[in-house]
Amino acid sequence: MFIQTEPTPNPDTVKFLPGQEVAGMRGPFDFPDAESARISLLARALFQVDGVERVFLGGDFVSISKVGDKDWRHVKPMVMAAIMDHYMAGLPVIEEGAGLDGEADVTYEGETAEIVAEIRELIETRVRPAVAQDGGDITFHRFEPETGIVHLTMRGACAGCPSSTMTLKQGIEHMLKTYVPEVTAVEAVG
Repeated sequence: MFIQTEPTPNPDTVKFLPGQEVAGMRGPFDFPDAESARISLLARALFQVDGVERVFLGGDFVSISKVGDKDWRHVKPMVMAAIMDHYMAGLPVIEEGAGLDGEADVTYEGETAEIVAEIRELIETRVRPAVAQDGGDITFHRFEPETGIVHLTMRGACAGCPSSTMTLKQGIEHMLKTYVPEVTAVEAVG
């Protein structure tokens, strides 16, 4: 098994490509700490590596964020070994019956529903593919029609990335305002 690695805009996050499906269509999954990784055997194994701070499972990649004072020269080989061991053992990435997380449980009606559909379409077709190349993910959380504010959830390499605020404000906010005039601002959720 050959695992490729790619740097991300976040210096504390590296993207690992095992050449196999990771989260597939069920994901992505973001595990900000070991406690949250209870539904994933792979994520639990990765949190056992000294220095691993966050695990993000994308469709065909794993993004690992390390503790700031740890060196990738020590963390990267151990992460690669954990990924290889997991796949060689034939274990599932996500345990059967595990629930999916995601957007807020909000129902939109009328014109607001049409606006939200446009926002979701832009995020799915333009934002998420570009962000996935950098080892992260951005998903729609909710829209406030009274204020025009779109709330997005940033995960993987995007969470804690020094350039994520600029990407959010200058890139995504600008695009959404251009295509959806009802949008006034974009904000990150937790």
